[in-house]
Amino acid sequence: MNKLLMKFIYHLTMIRSRKMIAAKYGGGFWRRFKRGSDRRFAEILPETPDIGKSVFSFNYAYAPAYAAWYKTMRALGLDAAAADELMWLMNEKMLLTVPKPLLHMVGKSYLNSFRRKAAAHEARQKNGLHPFDWEIAFRDIDSNSFEIDITKCGFVAFAKKFGAEGMLPGICGVDYMISHYMGNGFRRTKTLGFGDGCCDCHYELTGKCPLRAGEGQK
Repeated sequence: MNKLLMKFIYHLTMIRSRKMIAAKYGGGFWRRFKRGSDRRFAEILPETPDIGKSVFSFNYAYAPAYAAWYKTMRALGLDAAAADELMWLMNEKMLLTVPKPLLHMVGKSYLNSFRRKAAAHEARQKNGLHPFDWEIAFRDIDSNSFEIDITKCGFVAFAKKFGAEGMLPGICGVDYMISHYMGNGFRRTKTLGFGDGCCDCHYELTGKCPLRAGEGQK
């Protein structure tokens, strides 16, 4: 696990989000938010378990930042809905560090790589995975699409360990955001973060996806 990547994600997102947060809640809030988040992130990062090589390693790299931000937001008085919205906006700021045209270029390549690694990840499950890793069932559909059912989510385990359960299901919506900006198709009707038995994810290398989950989608 690359803790340098976790630090990079945390600090770049904070830099990218500073003006947005100050404009939305005021400069005083931003300063309190930064102090609280920095402190919590510094506490959480050393205790973050290493899940080893995983197709979800990049996703997992966001976990300590998510927990630090969410816990700080709630401590500063934001209710669950406001915290979910601010987490969503911060993710968008981070993602759009990459120009939109480039995001479209990398979208197909990213999913092709994910599909290859997902099949290998499923095979590795037979020998057991780290308790904070993701467990999946993978299905290759055709040249443009594949599906995974996520039956265990590392974010759920991480949130429980660090007392940040409330960050779910809010962060689950980031899947739609990423697919929307990368020009990939994505849909899901079940989500572990909502208490469902799995996340039933359908991906298309070339397709359309709403920016946020629509009616009947989670």
